[in-house]
Amino acid sequence: MSDFIRILVAILLPPLGVFLQVGFGIDFWINIVLTLLGYIPGIVHAVWIIAKK
Repeated sequence: MSDFIRILVAILLPPLGVFLQVGFGIDFWINIVLTLLGYIPGIVHAVWIIAKK
């Protein structure tokens, strides 16, 4: 159930979803860059990180 909530958060704010999953790691900073380059790549990366862990 918590992964479902993280995915919903990741759709709204991708870096927050990644932060809730992994903290201030390299994945968080990659997601910040991807979100700045485009909202959709940030969402895809966030959902992938949440599903992977």
